[in-house]
Amino acid sequence: MTIDTRKQIEADFNEISRMLLKLGNMSGEALTRSVWALERLDMATAHAVIEGDDPLDDLTEWIEEKCMAFGARHQPLGRDLRAVLSTMHMAVDLERIGDYGVNISRVVLALEGKSFIKPLLDIPRMSEVFSEMLHCTLNAYDTSDPEMAKRVFMMDGEIDALEKQVMRELFTMVLERADRFEQAFLLIGVARALERAGDHLTNIAERVVYICTGKSVRASDFKKRKQ
Repeated sequence: MTIDTRKQIEADFNEISRMLLKLGNMSGEALTRSVWALERLDMATAHAVIEGDDPLDDLTEWIEEKCMAFGARHQPLGRDLRAVLSTMHMAVDLERIGDYGVNISRVVLALEGKSFIKPLLDIPRMSEVFSEMLHCTLNAYDTSDPEMAKRVFMMDGEIDALEKQVMRELFTMVLERADRFEQAFLLIGVARALERAGDHLTNIAERVVYICTGKSVRASDFKKRKQ
């Protein structure tokens, strides 16, 4: 491989990487803004998140097309191949996170004019942990840091625990009063969306480790070691 060819490969992939980081920030903002809107029952923000979904889809499609063009042009091997294939999968994970933001925003619209059956404590905390995970995940990808990526695995455990707490409390409230079912069902859906968003970040973190080391890892294996 000539020096010029190597430079071109790096330049082309750096462009893709920059767009993936942009997609990550956009999808993360969609999710956190939707929870912010839920806390305040802010209909305008919920509508804005829903309307902002098309640009996320468009950017995801752009990344996928660029990755395929990269593969056709450079026929990458080794780390280059791992990176471009993983980046395509990461884009899909990030696009799904944006979809969860839309789903939560629709819950906000469904709750317009209503009062919460319980104070929102755990759901905002789930959003905070998600933001920490997103920051760590994108930094690990940007800096090719597998150890930073592994930190995400343990952070996902906190989101899982919070989701279970939300579900326990809401199921108990429904058993006490059946008229709470509709809102409880909606809030459980919000907690589930946040938990799944954390899973998608975990998927990305696993792929960062794979890109950097060539070894496939499972987040669950690291969680078990800490138990």
